[in-house]
Amino acid sequence: MKHDISDQIISFLIKDKLLTDKQVEHATKVKSKIVSSKRILDVIKELKYITDDQIKNSLTQHKHSFRIGDLLIEFGYLTKEKLEAALEIKESERNNVKGTKRKLGEILIDQKFITEDDFLDLLSVQLGFPHIEPDIQEIDKKLISKANIKWYRRYRILPLYYQDGKPLITFADPYTTKSLKAATEIFGSDFLTAVSSYNTIFSLLNKLEYGSKAQTVDENSVQAIVDSIIQSAILQEASDIHCEPFKNKLIVRFRQDGILVHYKDYPFEIIPMLTSRIKIMSKANIAEKRMHQGGRITFDFNGSEYDLRVSFYVSVFGEKIVLRILNAVNQILPIEHIGMPSKLLKRFLQSALETPSGVILVTGPTGSGKTTTVYSCIKHIKKPEISIITAEEPVEYVMNDVIQCSINPNINLTYKETLRHIVRQDPDVIVIGEIRDSYSADVAVNAALTGHKVLTSFHTEDSIGGLIRLMNMDIEAFLVSSTVVCVLAQRLLRKVCDKCAQPYHLTPDDFAKLEYAPEDIGKFRFVKGTGCSRCRYTGYKGRIAVFEMLILNEFVRDAILNQKSSYEIRKISIETSGLLTLFEDAIHKASMGKTTIEEIFRCVPKLIKPRPIKEIIRLQGT
Repeated sequence: MKHDISDQIISFLIKDKLLTDKQVEHATKVKSKIVSSKRILDVIKELKYITDDQIKNSLTQHKHSFRIGDLLIEFGYLTKEKLEAALEIKESERNNVKGTKRKLGEILIDQKFITEDDFLDLLSVQLGFPHIEPDIQEIDKKLISKANIKWYRRYRILPLYYQDGKPLITFADPYTTKSLKAATEIFGSDFLTAVSSYNTIFSLLNKLEYGSKAQTVDENSVQAIVDSIIQSAILQEASDIHCEPFKNKLIVRFRQDGILVHYKDYPFEIIPMLTSRIKIMSKANIAEKRMHQGGRITFDFNGSEYDLRVSFYVSVFGEKIVLRILNAVNQILPIEHIGMPSKLLKRFLQSALETPSGVILVTGPTGSGKTTTVYSCIKHIKKPEISIITAEEPVEYVMNDVIQCSINPNINLTYKETLRHIVRQDPDVIVIGEIRDSYSADVAVNAALTGHKVLTSFHTEDSIGGLIRLMNMDIEAFLVSSTVVCVLAQRLLRKVCDKCAQPYHLTPDDFAKLEYAPEDIGKFRFVKGTGCSRCRYTGYKGRIAVFEMLILNEFVRDAILNQKSSYEIRKISIETSGLLTLFEDAIHKASMGKTTIEEIFRCVPKLIKPRPIKEIIRLQGT
């Protein structure tokens, strides 16, 4: 990338009187004092001298021939590594005589490096054409009657209306000579050009051809599309499928390794039929479109049975659908394989899981692996002489020799009703899927008081937060102190791809954020994935868990009884119970080359300054 692209953009902004020399001078001084390697334009935007929209408008006016890749990097839509990966793919396709030769934009979108909207946004800046997503009301019927709908579909163009006496025509790909030549033959050479997504053009042409009864696909096609989406998600190891209705299209995204990745866009007209198909599959009410709903699908694929938990959420342009994918035959991980350091695991088993009674809390946000940990705990303690009973919403994995109850509020099988009866079943171990309110918290604590072992999950930021939140649910401090034996907080971080991992040297910005000096790091090996076909050019493949375990000793219990602050309880826990924070466990795993510093700051809270890596390793026993 040319080093002077920022300077050229700044010169345009000064020329357009959107920026002054004095502001640029001040921004340059600020940049020189910043530890990180920020671009000068980023500093100017952070100082609120200019906005992205103003920059784009200025570039559109000047119509400078910047390369699209340079612009994508400059505006933060793309990293240099991903651009290089896309260019490598383009080069390999160019050398392949029989293969398809795609344009850079197509590769970037197909590889999910960038969304189509963002690409068109920058393409319009590069070409000096406006990027618009029009409504059907904007189309001049007389203007569009100059050719038939099939002709417009063929060349992927759409005439909209007259502007300043000239027809405005929007193109899905203004680079295509064939489309430009075809437009010239029908409308003459004196027309205005705009850029729109192909889905918008396709959808509007369908509406013009079929009117309000437009049907682009039949029921069999929709069934095939739904099956294809689910199968693709399973093959790509996605945990969730998001089907999101917008003004002119349906966007489908997959959650892979905890990150939403664009899969495909579909025409707007498909939304009602696709929604109905998924409702039929999940046994939801097909006639109800005004209220949120839920359902479940059993899906067979490649000899395996998958359980899909479905949620329908009413929005402005239709119902958003999220499908959570659960492999019904997936083996539950042994507790030794969930990723706990050896010393931490030994202590967890001895001081928490194998104790006869008490509450064990597994905490973390949605998608942090709490359910996996809880099921691993059940698998470890499950024995013929022990009665285990659960209350879950829903049951995610069916286990032999465990009585599991799936909550169903539609038939009044609520958490409250179930928990009222659960203690009468003479259980040894009670598993509560999630503590949601004061009632479920009270049941958990009182069950522990009467000699039961209670396993449950909780939505809190860290281990200390679990204790504080229990007390905020009107559970007396002495009850929390006397019943809770362990709080295990966790997060899932993306794992560095083994195939493209390269050594990574911490920057001054990294040291500043970590609050580390070089001697705190030592000679440990940090890595970062450069991106390859195996990891979809993300640099990450799979996920690993990081943990923070609080075993309540007499000092911690005393701090709870005296209602100390979370900061004080954390400090006491570190000093007396050997607490290692989530952030410290994450740094240790990064120093082993398993994840990255960038991923740590994306996912893990840093509540106190971490200890040096050597000290963390000593405390973990690894």
